[in-house]
Amino acid sequence: MRHATVESVMTSPVVLVSPETGFREIVTLLSEYDITGVPVVDPEGRPLGVVSEADLLRTLAAQEDPASLLPAPESAQAGPDGEVTAADLMTAQPVCTTPGTSVVAAARLMSRHGLKRLPVLDEEGRVVGMVSRGDLLRVFLREDMVIRREIVEEVLGRIDGVSPAEIGVEVTQGRVVLSGTVPEQHLVPIVLNLCRSVDGVVSVTDRLGAGGAAPVG
Repeated sequence: MRHATVESVMTSPVVLVSPETGFREIVTLLSEYDITGVPVVDPEGRPLGVVSEADLLRTLAAQEDPASLLPAPESAQAGPDGEVTAADLMTAQPVCTTPGTSVVAAARLMSRHGLKRLPVLDEEGRVVGMVSRGDLLRVFLREDMVIRREIVEEVLGRIDGVSPAEIGVEVTQGRVVLSGTVPEQHLVPIVLNLCRSVDGVVSVTDRLGAGGAAPVG
C-alpha cells in the first residue's frame, strides 16, 4: 500500500515566468490561467523564486490612499525604467518537492513552512509542475467503494493473523467504521493506524473486538 504521489495531483505543464517578466503580465497570467502563483525560473527552467498573489497585493497595498489612516507598507522597488518585475516581487529560494513525493509528505512540507503551493522539480532540478493545497486535498474525493476495496484487499488482507472475512468495513463520505474481531488485542491499533493511512480516509471509528471479546460500541 502506497500513498498517492505529487505527480498524480500536480498541475503540469506549469505556467512559468522569467525574472524580467513585468507586474502587469504576471497579473494577466494569474487571471488567464486561474492560478494563484507562478514559479520564476532561469533560462534552464530551474527555480529562482515564486511570485504569489500576496506578493502582487503588496504593491497594491503600498499605493497612496488619502482616505486611509494606516501607513502604506513597503513594496517592491521599480527598476530604472519604472517597471516592477518578477525578480523584484518574488520570494527567493522557494521550497520545492519532486513528482515521486507522497501527498502526505508534501502536505507536511507545506504545513511546516506555511505555504500554499510548491514547485515540483525533475531529476535535473527543472520545474515540471506545481502542486497546491487544493491539489493535495483531491485525495479526499476518492469514491467510498474504492477506499473500502483498498482497506479490505491491501490493508486487512496483508496483516498476519487478520482475516478480512471477520471484519466489517463501512465507508461513508470517507468515514470508516470497522467492526468484527481480530485474534489478538495488539492487532487492533495496527489495523486502525493502517486504515487511517489510506488515501481519502477522513476518520476511522473502532468497533473491533479481540479474540473472544465483544466489539466495543
